[in-house]
Amino acid sequence: MTYLEHIFKENPALEEIRRFWYRFRKSPLSVISLMVVIALYLMALFAYQLAPYPEDETKIHADQLNKPPSLEHFFGTDNLGMDVFSRVLIGSRVSLFIGLAALVASAIIGISLGLMAGLSRGVLDWVIMRFIEVFLSIPPFVLALVLSVVLRPSLDSAIWAVAAGWWPTFARLVRTETLRIKGKEFVEAADIIGAGKLHIALKEILPNIIVPVIINFTLNIGYAISVLAMLGFLGLGARPPTPEWGTMSGASRHLLPNVWWPTLFPSLFIFISVAAFNFLGDGVQEAIIGIESE
Repeated sequence: MTYLEHIFKENPALEEIRRFWYRFRKSPLSVISLMVVIALYLMALFAYQLAPYPEDETKIHADQLNKPPSLEHFFGTDNLGMDVFSRVLIGSRVSLFIGLAALVASAIIGISLGLMAGLSRGVLDWVIMRFIEVFLSIPPFVLALVLSVVLRPSLDSAIWAVAAGWWPTFARLVRTETLRIKGKEFVEAADIIGAGKLHIALKEILPNIIVPVIINFTLNIGYAISVLAMLGFLGLGARPPTPEWGTMSGASRHLLPNVWWPTLFPSLFIFISVAAFNFLGDGVQEAIIGIESE
């Protein structure tokens, strides 16, 4: 046994990571998707350093309107004379990080309500479940669309609109898993010795249901980003001149088909991001299911 193998064997957490990676890397598409996602977030982190014209985040150039792609402007310029390539790079910070933040917010809300429902049962459980069912009856995009209009179109409204569409899936999942786990001996032992519900929820139940939550998160992040982009495309998300892929795509759609580049390139990055996250989510799910079936 090598020294590295000894370290993995002595540390259960590292051993689980090794087993997960062994399963995950069997799918070349999943590995490629992971690399694409990492590249996208690195691009977002260093957007201002990579952008050739970072001032074009907000600066208008009346003498540069709708120039086609060239060596000077790789993705051309838009109807305000802004460099599309620079704005796509800077817009990745909004599209990727805000989409992630929206799903994190929905996960926090859903996990909290799911734990409350699963542990309380009775009237509180019934009320939470009826509340969840109402939201689940509405398609996430339709709900996000309505809330964006009601809350007045803005980036903040779009974040909460997206979060509202996905928290019920987390809540129902966590409630189901909580009901499954709460009857286990270690949970009953914690209850017998007088541990409070908060301790049981956070220390006993949550660590044991985190795997399905992670799977649900990775499977939905691509959809959350796409909904955020669609809201921006319809003028219900980030407000111009804030560079966001959906907003950028929608701002120049009236110029199609003659001026295609301001719409094509942001849309292409939306497609790449959503596809990469979807394939990554599938890979994570298959790897975790494979480990559990061993």
